[in-house]
Amino acid sequence: MTVSLFDQFMSPTLLGIPLIALAITLPWIMYPAPTTRWLNSRFLALQGWFINRFTQQLLLPLSLGGHKWAALLTSLMIFLITMNMLGLLPYTFTPTTQLSLNLGLATPLWLATVIIGMRNQPTHALGHLLPEGTPGPLIPVLIVIETISLFIRPLALGVRLTANLTAGHLLIQLISTAAFVLISSMPAVALLTSTVLVLLTLLEVAVAMIQAYVFVLLLTLYLQENV
Repeated sequence: MTVSLFDQFMSPTLLGIPLIALAITLPWIMYPAPTTRWLNSRFLALQGWFINRFTQQLLLPLSLGGHKWAALLTSLMIFLITMNMLGLLPYTFTPTTQLSLNLGLATPLWLATVIIGMRNQPTHALGHLLPEGTPGPLIPVLIVIETISLFIRPLALGVRLTANLTAGHLLIQLISTAAFVLISSMPAVALLTSTVLVLLTLLEVAVAMIQAYVFVLLLTLYLQENV
């Protein structure tokens, strides 16, 4: 039972070749391309409105130096939302349940923010390692703690996204299995379980969007500290 529950998080293969690259590429193919028409379709208009609104919210805490990251962070947000939402469909694979992929997204972007801070304002960047007014005996301890907290940031980003999506998928599979087993013996309980399953699926749709937003928002806050 335990093995079958976690089989859904294994990367599918074809002739021994992992298909996670196909799962990562598919969202980009689904996005509509801009046209040369004077009037866009409703879907393109909705997509443009969403991107503009998100970009405005994203740039609020950032100074002018961080505005050049707007296109990258917006693209990452839409990419994560699409992968998370596609993973809720039956017989699909969610790449963002893989810790390796999430760390591969979080670590380079976090490292880029740190490098920008060390290059543009090294004194201010290093000042985060030691709060102002710290007593002398606590200085070495606090420097070690702040350094560890700095290097654990990409791990926290990856683990947060992986854990939330994995927990949601496991709950959906457990409740759906319970409803399928109970439908013959206790139809009333199975109906109640199916209702809970529908509500949980709606909750997972919200979680899929919120976790993508939180991932990008935390990167924005890390960037603001170093710009």
